[in-house]
Amino acid sequence: MPLSFLRAPIRKAVIRPSLARSSALKPAARAFAIRRYSTENAGFSSGSSPPPKSSNTALFAGLAVIGVGGAAYYFLSDSGDAVKSGVQAAKVMANFVPSKEDYQKVYNCITEIIDDAGDYDDGSHGPVLLRLAWHSSGTYDKDTKTGGSNYATMRFDPESRHGANAGLNLARDLMEKVKTQFPWISYGDLWTLAGVAAVQEMGGPKIPWRPGRIDGVAADATPDGRLPDATQGADHVRQIFYRMGFNDQEIVALLGAHALGRCHTDRSGFTGPWTFSPTTFTNDFYKLLFDEKWIWKKWNGPKQLEDKTTGTLMMLPTDYVLVQDKSFRKHAKAYADDVDLFFKDFSAAVSRLFELGVPTQQFVTTKAWIMKSSDEQEPEKK
Repeated sequence: MPLSFLRAPIRKAVIRPSLARSSALKPAARAFAIRRYSTENAGFSSGSSPPPKSSNTALFAGLAVIGVGGAAYYFLSDSGDAVKSGVQAAKVMANFVPSKEDYQKVYNCITEIIDDAGDYDDGSHGPVLLRLAWHSSGTYDKDTKTGGSNYATMRFDPESRHGANAGLNLARDLMEKVKTQFPWISYGDLWTLAGVAAVQEMGGPKIPWRPGRIDGVAADATPDGRLPDATQGADHVRQIFYRMGFNDQEIVALLGAHALGRCHTDRSGFTGPWTFSPTTFTNDFYKLLFDEKWIWKKWNGPKQLEDKTTGTLMMLPTDYVLVQDKSFRKHAKAYADDVDLFFKDFSAAVSRLFELGVPTQQFVTTKAWIMKSSDEQEPEKK
């Protein structure tokens, strides 16, 4: 399939004061860190002319130079968590500026992986890719300003081995295939764009998204315990989501992602899908919470509920609090009754979730983009 190659986004990083920087390295490093381009209107600011396309030779030459300079700058800094990698700095040097259309090509590549699932689960990689985007973003702490999607720290131990991330090595490996074809995109942008594609390709709402995340280092990895523990109750759910800055209505909307996918005993320990259509994004998760009678599953695994009618569906304790807690319940009932309201609120909440931890000045556009689904692009291909 035709794929774009080696165009690079430019992003702005916030540089912490260094403990000891040489005067020779400081201007160059600062230039790499603060240079920024708008990618709106096909990648260029209004009224500007497109920059000349650099050759691959220029990029690799830049990699060679920045590989040395970037390493020196990192060790002269007090922290490497806001320093672009050598590859990202080389993008600036080589003047590669991807447009929205370039990111659309990445999106399209992801959609092919979503569909090319064979016998995996219910025939789609969409749910596990959405989980990757969710878990890589849901580590944010608004008080310490740590975690979130900015540094894609699930690439590193021990975060990659946290219990809540069990099984996500599959999703990360799938995204490596895309990364190989589009090496200019950061992991944070790639993973969150995969989440956007998963929702949209499985019939969900449009998710506003924009690039600008940078790749961090192992020291940026977050501690265990920042993601929800499905065995807990309403207090725990609020503690986790309030820490990220969400309110009750947004909590209920975000939990609606459980319309997709299923649990696995070799990952979370739980088993089964939440709905009868786990590869289609609907408001059935909420409908079933209210319409079905839920009983505790009798088995040797962790506590979970199953529907009394068929015994094939499941709900987690953290799901069931949506009908038990008074505040959560009113929002869950509203979403069960109005799919359009759910789509609207989920779109807003998950778009914000995917941007947690990313300094505003890093984004390459002030207005988020709407990526075209594969169905929308079909008429253009004819």
